[in-house]
Amino acid sequence: MIQTDTRTASEHERYELVVGLEVHCQLATTTKIFCGCRTSFGEAPNSNTCPVCLGLPGALPVLNAQAVRLATRAALALGCQVHGTSTFARKNYFYPDLPKGYQISQFDQPLATAGAIPVGGDREARRTIGITRVHLEEDAGKSVHDRFHGWTAIDLNRAGTPLIEIVSEPDVRSAQEAGQYLRELKQILEYTGVSDANMEEGSLRVDVNISVRRFGATTLGTRTEVKNLNTFSGVERAIEIEFARQCAARDAGQDIVQQTMLWDGIRQTIRPARSKEDSHDYRYFPDPDLPPLVLTESFVTAQRVALPELPRARRDRFVSAFDVTVAESEQLTASAELADYFEQVMVASADAKRAANWVLGAVLAALNARGGVITQPPVSAEQLGRLIQLEASGAVSNTAARQLFALLLDETGDPRTLAEREGLLKVSDDRALNAWIDAAFEAMPLEGQRFLAGETKLQGVLVGAVMRASNGAADPRRLSQLLASRLG
Repeated sequence: MIQTDTRTASEHERYELVVGLEVHCQLATTTKIFCGCRTSFGEAPNSNTCPVCLGLPGALPVLNAQAVRLATRAALALGCQVHGTSTFARKNYFYPDLPKGYQISQFDQPLATAGAIPVGGDREARRTIGITRVHLEEDAGKSVHDRFHGWTAIDLNRAGTPLIEIVSEPDVRSAQEAGQYLRELKQILEYTGVSDANMEEGSLRVDVNISVRRFGATTLGTRTEVKNLNTFSGVERAIEIEFARQCAARDAGQDIVQQTMLWDGIRQTIRPARSKEDSHDYRYFPDPDLPPLVLTESFVTAQRVALPELPRARRDRFVSAFDVTVAESEQLTASAELADYFEQVMVASADAKRAANWVLGAVLAALNARGGVITQPPVSAEQLGRLIQLEASGAVSNTAARQLFALLLDETGDPRTLAEREGLLKVSDDRALNAWIDAAFEAMPLEGQRFLAGETKLQGVLVGAVMRASNGAADPRRLSQLLASRLG
């Protein structure tokens, strides 16, 4: 186990952190990349397999066209140059969960190169993290260590699952920036429908390459690669720990050894696994069973046209076009579904600020209580829009609007009709208001006498009593005017 330095990154003022990230993303296809086996999660072990993904003699791969479409779409969304011709290679290594003894991947001629992701919320403070390449490959199987005591089991359901690997430039300079990059990347993949990016199911996996160098140096230091990272917070913590370790080693005059390391999220520690391989260790060579992948210009254009508005652009538009803050725009665009819902509510209500407040408040609270699935909003956008219009026009109070929202969670109907049924329409009629005021004075004679004697701070108490008696229907502004008129 690695003994970590307890100093923070800021205390290592002589050294600069250099991080590159390798993200493996499962594409949202129903079948595997080179055969027709299902990619569904949670099936019985080894049930989604065939001679192709088992690597049996004579079985030939056939490339999944939908995987190519999604990979191209992802590359375009990341600002990459998609190449007209790319090739598949065999990456040779031996491990129990790799039945063929090699992985089909792309090596020297990848699908796409030279992309970028901006990170940071503030436009002026944004930095750009370069993307070296995006390439297609197949996944390996899975070693299962807890199924049989003393034995390791092999489940090959994942073998042949379509992946893209997204490799960043070594541009990341802090653990926080790595987290920003990964969260932005995940959101792009989700917005474009390329992947569900579910880290718990292995749809998104991250390897981190870490090195240090003295400030002002231009050459990269010896890097280590940290694997087994399945949360973004784990990525950030692992970077901090490995950075501190390498800085301490450099201070002690020790050499950094190029090696692969494993992150233990429970113990919050890193341990060495094996020496880090270079490309020549894998003996790459072109796969003889797969011809070059040739993409026409019209195909690439079609994938570009299919791209939705990307999250960064949508956040910027919300800030510039609507009355929302940067922080609110980030919340509203957390998912494409939530952003769509907000825009629908905004159109239905014709009030962007109120729509944002309702979506970020009552709607998100209701979603969280019901499992957080925005694909089934708790109240339709049209209903919420009409409710916001009722509130904005003064027809119902804010309190009454909240009561109506609670009703709309369990029944359909027009908000005004419900307000009439429940007696929640705001009452501005002086006769009715004065009757409620008289009732409040009778119920609270001491407070009423003190108020009439000039203790005006009790006006709020009396207003509250009337609002409760009227079930929130009394017009608080007119109510306050009538109370004040009684002071003479």
